[in-house]
Amino acid sequence: MADAADDRLRLLIERIERLEEEKKGIGDDIKDVYNEAKSAGYDAKIMRQIVRLRKMKPDDRREMEAVLDVYKNALGID
Repeated sequence: MADAADDRLRLLIERIERLEEEKKGIGDDIKDVYNEAKSAGYDAKIMRQIVRLRKMKPDDRREMEAVLDVYKNALGID
């Protein structure tokens, strides 16, 4: 019984390792796209913010923007 559990654990660990490698590869691909955008004259930092905002639910985004406006006003930032 322990051998089956050991095999299952080993297979799970190997699967995680393969997925981590894929994740690294995808991360490298994303970095390449940002570099391509930067070389085309786009601001990669702003693009990252846009991607983050697009991931958010509209209600969450509006709430975050409202709180941000309150904080900016309190600090006298345009």
